Parts: sequence; C-alpha cells; structure tokens
Amino acid sequence: MKITAMSTMCGDIFMHTGEIRPGGECLNFAAVACEYPGIEVHLLGAIGDDECGKAVLESIRNKRIGKDCIHVIPGGATACNKTYLTKEGDRYYKPDSWNGGVYATYQLTEQDVRQILSSDAVFLNYGCANFDDVLALRKGHEFKLAVDFDVERDLARLEALLPWIDYFFISGEESLLPVLKAWSEQYDGVFNATLAEKGSVTYLRGQETRAPAVPVETIVDTTGCGDSYHAGFLCEYARSGDMAAAMREGSRAASRTLRHLGGFLY
Repeated sequence: MKITAMSTMCGDIFMHTGEIRPGGECLNFAAVACEYPGIEVHLLGAIGDDECGKAVLESIRNKRIGKDCIHVIPGGATACNKTYLTKEGDRYYKPDSWNGGVYATYQLTEQDVRQILSSDAVFLNYGCANFDDVLALRKGHEFKLAVDFDVERDLARLEALLPWIDYFFISGEESLLPVLKAWSEQYDGVFNATLAEKGSVTYLRGQETRAPAVPVETIVDTTGCGDSYHAGFLCEYARSGDMAAAMREGSRAASRTLRHLGGFLY
C-alpha cells in the first residue's frame, strides 16, 4: 500500500524545557507508518531552510520514507508550535502557540498532484492548508482519503464531505457516537473515534467495534499519540482487513508514543 501523508511538518517547541522536536500530523504519522512491512509511505509538504527545517530532514534521514515531495523553501520559516504540558503529560496550546510559516501558504505543484494520484491512500488533517485541493482531486479519482478531523464539531459541514472520505478519524466523546453510527449507515466510509483512556470505537456500515486503550504506567507526553494511532490503524487494516486488529494496533502504537517526548523517536 502506497500512502502519501501531508502536509504538516513543524517544530514542536516544548516550553517547559525549550527543546524543539520535529513533529506535525503527517510527519508523526509517516514516522510510525514506515515501520510496517508492505507500507510505502511518502511525505508531501513544505518546510523552510532554517534550523527547524534541517531538524525535520535529519529526523527522517534514516527512515524508510519517500522524501521527493518535501519542498524546502529558501529563506522560508518552518512551521512551529509552542507546546505546553500538564504535570500528567497532557499537551495543550495557547492562542499564540501556532506559527504556520511556509506550510500555511504552500500551493501544490504538478509533482505533488502526480504523487497524490499515484497513491493508494492520502492521509491529512482537516486543517491542512491544501485540504480543499486534495478533496477536489479525490472527487475525480480513486485513491482513498483518510482525514483526521481532530476536535472539529461542525457536524453539518463535516457531513457534506462524507461522500469522499474513506477513513474518518475524530477525537470524540460518547455523545458523538450515535452520529458516527448513523453516518456509517448512510455513507461507505470507516468512522473512527478515539476516546483517550476509554479506547476507540469504529463504525462500518452500522456495525460497531470497540477496542480498549493500552495502559501506560507513566505518560510523558500526549503529543502525536493520535497520529500514531491512525498510522497503526491504517497500516494494519491495509494488511489484514481486520477492524478489531487494526484498532488494537492503533492503540499499541499510541501507547508507545505516550512514553516519550515528542511525536516519534529518531
């Protein structure tokens, strides 16, 4: 399975120590997905040629990740995110945390479009600067589209997208589950909600599957745990087609990420 992950690559600045670690949804996802046999994963997006951008490239230098569509913008600033942690390891952000840098203004090239159309699946977050462009491509082509909707709650707006979403991921709560179940009865996609320590729930054609979270004795940092879950889920589901196994693998991947600072190890 060939997956293109796009397009958020950034520096996570941990404010309690000042340490900067490469991160962003697609970078975290790719760093986990590349470890699975049978998965060919590529990154697509823009970074600057600053120190943060160099750190992004260095973090994946020895990883089995396609890098041809990582575009380094001369004189550009790599996106960065000021990340705060509670004493329990839960990350949180403040109004001035995010600086989009070159990510926020990047426009897809012809090379990028070819990369997307040659993929079996494209993974991106709903806030991706190129979301509308990718959605337009999906409407006319057959690649699978996997989207992390995070904590978006404009349900009417989300439902309008569902005919073209193959894997719908959201950080949810129990009250959202009846909506996902109803959507799964009407639309063809896979609908998955992660519920933190309560595990995850997936609906496919109205059928509910639940999986527990993997307990972690000491949570260091929650950054990237959702991205890791999505990578484990998609890679296992592509391999086996087994929904319960995919959810268990997602939970295992997330639990590993909770044990260290930043979205992935390098």
